[in-house]
Amino acid sequence: MDTIASLFSFITTPVSWVIVQFHTVYGAIFGPDTGWAWGLSIVSLVILIRICLIPLFVKQIKATRAMQTLQPEMKKIQERYKNDKQRQSEEMMKLYKESGTNPLSSCLPILAQSPFFFALYHVLNGIASGKTIGVINDQLLASAQKAHIVGAPLAAKFTDGSDKVAALGASLTDVRVVTAIMIVLMSASQFYTQRQLMTKNVDTTVKTPFMQQQKMLMYIFPVMFAVFGINFPVGVLVYWLTTNVWTMGQQMYVIRNNPTPGSKAQAAYLERLTKHVTHHGKVRRRSEKAIVKAIVTKGRDRNEHERKFINGLSKAGLAAQTDGSVIKGESQAATEAEGGVITTAPKRQQPKRQTKAQRQSGGPKQADDAEPTTSLDKPEEPQDAKPAARQAPKPGGGTRSKAQSGQRKGPQRPKSPSKK
Repeated sequence: MDTIASLFSFITTPVSWVIVQFHTVYGAIFGPDTGWAWGLSIVSLVILIRICLIPLFVKQIKATRAMQTLQPEMKKIQERYKNDKQRQSEEMMKLYKESGTNPLSSCLPILAQSPFFFALYHVLNGIASGKTIGVINDQLLASAQKAHIVGAPLAAKFTDGSDKVAALGASLTDVRVVTAIMIVLMSASQFYTQRQLMTKNVDTTVKTPFMQQQKMLMYIFPVMFAVFGINFPVGVLVYWLTTNVWTMGQQMYVIRNNPTPGSKAQAAYLERLTKHVTHHGKVRRRSEKAIVKAIVTKGRDRNEHERKFINGLSKAGLAAQTDGSVIKGESQAATEAEGGVITTAPKRQQPKRQTKAQRQSGGPKQADDAEPTTSLDKPEEPQDAKPAARQAPKPGGGTRSKAQSGQRKGPQRPKSPSKK
């Protein structure tokens, strides 16, 4: 442990200084030797560290969104190399390298706060051992040793013996009950945070090595916290439980307002957004406009939830634009211009198609005599013109006479003489 302490000694003094400053504030309210003063100082340290890590968290979100844009390419790689897992993994890593993304970016906040965690552990371990460290002098050391959180000393551990616990002014039962409850809460909050990420904010249509890693971490991290938690002082358990609760709340906010495309969280978000947009007729927030813009830009690559969102807007007479805004569609604008009544032109009726026999015989008479005859009907000839045509046929009329009804046009074959 001395080796680890020496590695993080550069941050031990700043951490101890921040704790002392918060202790001065809370000590004036609750008393300098109370567990409230020292416990709230540790909680405030966590909040300060997590606020400083917000830019890193934003970078993590951007990296996660960059991973999401690669989902179509990941699907293609999976289909192409579905029988070769090794080649599939190689192509995935090549895709990550070309796009500049890192599937392990979700671990950045944990890695960034690790130095603060070990520095706090070293400070609390020094308090338990009766050693001054950083800016904590003998007076502050005695005050910290007297502080109890729900009956457990700030520097006590689950594995401490009865003699060491008695020296800190507490009972072994109180220390083990309090530390056991805090370890269970710490592991449960870690498991719930990871499970929430895997069940609500992951596109289940694409299975990547990153998803498998996240699934493993969902079970490994709680077990690690439970195993190592028995060696953590109560103050460190307060620190880690607070940071887990912060992470859980931060992740719930992100899942609700900026979900992963194709996930259950996106389906719930787009359903809420559809109700909001159809009610107000426009998109208000900048973040909502960014999501609508991304959906419109995808075009045919939209997933099921995004297509349902676009169809919902269309049914409400709205249309999403490429800039993320929503305007009224043409049908809706025409309805409002006509006072809420939609006027449509009557459809053109197509005449029924006649059979070949009807076309040759002139077709059946229509019920409505006022309708004009079509071009398929032959015009009637004057009655006095027909006998004239019969009486005085032109030369060669036997071969060039008009085809009668039921006969084909063109020269007619002469009839053969009957045999007697």
